[in-house]
Amino acid sequence: MTALLEVQALEAAYGPSQVLFGVDLAVQPGEVVTLLGRNGMGKTTTVRSILGLMAPRAGSVRFLGERINGLAPDRIARMGLAVVPEGRQIFPNLSVRENLLAFAANRRERLSPGSTPWTLERVHHLFPRLAERAHHMGNQLSGGEQQMLAIGRALMTNPHLLILDEATEGLAPLVREDIWRCLDALRAQGQTILVIDKYIQRLIPLADRHTVLEKGRVAWHGDSAQLAADPSLWHRYLGV
Repeated sequence: MTALLEVQALEAAYGPSQVLFGVDLAVQPGEVVTLLGRNGMGKTTTVRSILGLMAPRAGSVRFLGERINGLAPDRIARMGLAVVPEGRQIFPNLSVRENLLAFAANRRERLSPGSTPWTLERVHHLFPRLAERAHHMGNQLSGGEQQMLAIGRALMTNPHLLILDEATEGLAPLVREDIWRCLDALRAQGQTILVIDKYIQRLIPLADRHTVLEKGRVAWHGDSAQLAADPSLWHRYLGV
């Protein structure tokens, strides 16, 4: 099966400081894959390189079989790659409804004709709180509501691949569980997801495979059964 996303031998740097050293990562259609590691190990730099927000020094990024490193971020997004960024970055002066409708598109139709698209109503069903707050401004929402809005906004593009960078960072435990339930539901519906987070015990039942970064290199790669069977990996690379 051809990978939906394939990163090969990726190297990246900020000026003279190299951050990534030959990173490999692949996501197959319908998979949930995690990118793990302590802070500062290169996870966000990898995502920025995938999204076209920084130019890799070497290596390649392929999406839908096409090499995309070197393409503008907006073109990559239009191909069907959506991100829920760290810090959420919703529009504070637009209403919840406006934030969602501003991103409405169906970028999956080309490869998945007949699939049920994400609409305002479907996002409201996934996150009833957004329906209740539809006319509130983005800056009037709680952190958890903003994260729900950021996920709903990304889904409104009907992406082939959804990337979540620090999906539950800074959220209260109950709100965090709401986000995990959302991701479980998306997986059940066949949404392909790449997720960065630190809650390893919650990621193991959610994800198919995991890649661990250590100082910009792939330190470990395997499936959930392997990760669950070796808690020493959690301590060694994640500080859990």
